[in-house]
Amino acid sequence: MPAEALPATASPLARQTAWLKTYQFALRLAEQGKVAAVGDGIAWVEGLPSAAMDEILRFEDGSEALVFHLGSRRIGAILLRQSEQLTAGTAAILTGRRLDIAVGDAYLGRVVDPLGRPLDGGPPLPASPRRPLEAASPPIIGRDFVRRPLISGNKIVDSMLPLGKGQRQLVIGDAGTGKSALALDMVIAQQGRNVRCVYVLISRKRSAVVATIEALRRTGALDYTCVVVAEATAMPGLKFLAPFAGCALAEAWMWVGRDVLVVYDDLSTHARTYRELSLLLRRPPGREAYPGDIFFLHSRLLERSTCLAAHCGGGSMTALPIVETEQGEIAAYIPTNLISITDGQIYLDPQLFARGFLPAIDVTRSVSRIGGKAQHPAIRAEAGRMKLDFLQFLELEVFTRFGSRLEASIEAKIRRGRLLRELLKQERLAPLSPEQHLAWLIAYNEGRFDGLEGDALMTALATLLARAAASPLTLNDGREAWRRAVIEWRKPP
Repeated sequence: MPAEALPATASPLARQTAWLKTYQFALRLAEQGKVAAVGDGIAWVEGLPSAAMDEILRFEDGSEALVFHLGSRRIGAILLRQSEQLTAGTAAILTGRRLDIAVGDAYLGRVVDPLGRPLDGGPPLPASPRRPLEAASPPIIGRDFVRRPLISGNKIVDSMLPLGKGQRQLVIGDAGTGKSALALDMVIAQQGRNVRCVYVLISRKRSAVVATIEALRRTGALDYTCVVVAEATAMPGLKFLAPFAGCALAEAWMWVGRDVLVVYDDLSTHARTYRELSLLLRRPPGREAYPGDIFFLHSRLLERSTCLAAHCGGGSMTALPIVETEQGEIAAYIPTNLISITDGQIYLDPQLFARGFLPAIDVTRSVSRIGGKAQHPAIRAEAGRMKLDFLQFLELEVFTRFGSRLEASIEAKIRRGRLLRELLKQERLAPLSPEQHLAWLIAYNEGRFDGLEGDALMTALATLLARAAASPLTLNDGREAWRRAVIEWRKPP
């Protein structure tokens, strides 16, 4: 057995013995270059004419870098590992390897960096099997239609903006509007649904990373989740590779028939990191100083998310990229690119957040283009025209500001709309099951919440959701059975 095939826990003596058994005397020719300059997470190397893009370089001090720019006289590389001894004049050699990462079930419940190294103090991870970080997206013939629902646990999303397994749904909004909280709720909602999750944190402060991991651990979601972390203090190269590492981990499960949800938090920071590396390596800047291939960078990442056909295993990878806007400007360069790549967007409005409407999802700017095909028929029948009616209510509510006298039918629609707006509010880290969604939708359509306000409404809703959670009924049971068993409860005084 070659030394590379031994498990990570093998002793140094076993590795040396295996290497000696396979060693053969032969003439070996190798190019050797030297570092011309190093700094800001990149290195300029001279004397490696055979270097190829995305090839790994190894320096004599143990540092490693990834070839990222090919020049006429020297090459530019982004550093992956850097020691204090790396200086100008350090020798560099080509390894002939492309960047890859170990994959498998051993990553569940673990926190790793983009190179697969543990960050949680746990035991070393197996060295094989491995997958490249950069891989071609599945061919068209290997893809299938999005048919199965992905439960988000959120009232607004599951009723008005349904998601399907294999969809790419963008979460967009200003800083501090709850984008990460919404994505975290979706991960927690996959508990018990045989969906594996990968959460990628890009350039986050350590406090935010710890808070995310603790929330996953406290809710039991860490058992089926792998967290890929590139902290704010990490080298730019690791921040750039983080989403590709998370995609490779999720892709490995998808190709063996698993359903996977991968969250990229967030791609606006990733784009800024790519711009920083490109400018340092003297690539020509484009719009807003971003390199010209920034669209291709994100498209080749998100195109790897899909629903595979049955002859390819039938797995799926649902992507949930997050992008940050400034003052609600969704027409900015990076948000516009990502909107055009994805299958819809969930927009979080800072004004709704300031009014206390949480989650602050703006239904008027949010859309799910393909998720409706995967929505369960029972929920689809109850949701029906809910989004259209809610949008009409928002328009009608504007007229009430002028104090004009309205017709009785208009006033009734406004009352129903305000009731629905209160019902759509939801606490974070409290996702609902599909049965609970169906219960409150039927109750709303049956008028069981009419006349209730404030605490009385919240008490009635909590009682209903508790009864739905304890009920043995499923979504496939008839509406009348749900109405008798769950909806017929006495309104609180």
